[in-house]
Amino acid sequence: MPLFWKPYKSEVTQFLDELKRQRPSLEDEQRAGRALLWDKQIDRSAQAEYREARVPQQPYVYQNKPTLGR
Repeated sequence: MPLFWKPYKSEVTQFLDELKRQRPSLEDEQRAGRALLWDKQIDRSAQAEYREARVPQQPYVYQNKPTLGR
């Protein structure tokens, strides 16, 4: 390996490195945003109730249900 060899960094990587240098709190802000929307505790009993109460959908939702006397 020659002495003048430099590892390659793409423009995107350079941009992200510069952004993180300018805003050191960026990763903490991202984690806070993720926790706000995604990292939630799941109530397993409520989910089981929702699953049991689910009504199956008919294959074609706009078709009327056939009646027995016709």
